Amino acid sequence: MARKRQPHERKLRTREHVLADLSINHVERHILLRGFALNRMDTDYGIDLLMLTYNDHGEVENGHVLFQVKATDSLHVLQEGTTIACRVEVADLKAWQEEWMPVILVVYDGQKNKAYWLYVQQYVEEKNVSGEDLLADQDRVTVRIPSKHRLDRKAVERFRQFRNQHVEFMKGGIRHGR
Repeated sequence: MARKRQPHERKLRTREHVLADLSINHVERHILLRGFALNRMDTDYGIDLLMLTYNDHGEVENGHVLFQVKATDSLHVLQEGTTIACRVEVADLKAWQEEWMPVILVVYDGQKNKAYWLYVQQYVEEKNVSGEDLLADQDRVTVRIPSKHRLDRKAVERFRQFRNQHVEFMKGGIRHGR
């Protein structure tokens, strides 16, 4: 249990604060190494970062990718190391599922300085098709992130491809008042 701070003591920087900063920095670094840009969200309602991408000529591309980043010192590895368990609020899953652009959930392992990702909309859709209702009447659910989904520059490029798919879908679906 956490030690209670005495009234005369200063505020403490906890390991949780350090982990939160390291996790965001880890994601930012891979995005920046790929040559893309990002914005940190000033208010966190289930989204921490927004990634902007550029084509080979440096021109900004339409759309963006959204990130929710979680950090831990005790990664929950399941099924002989093939998946990582992460508890998330159903309210967040519902909101992410309805986003127009891709949402990527990132779990950062503070002990190994590694991160793993999950394309949320695809994951929820696959679970629904298989008959598993992740959005049922409960407050939190456990999602399983494939341990092969390591966050690196190649993953950042995949996120761009997911965004491209969303943009293409929207081009065919929006009629702007016609």
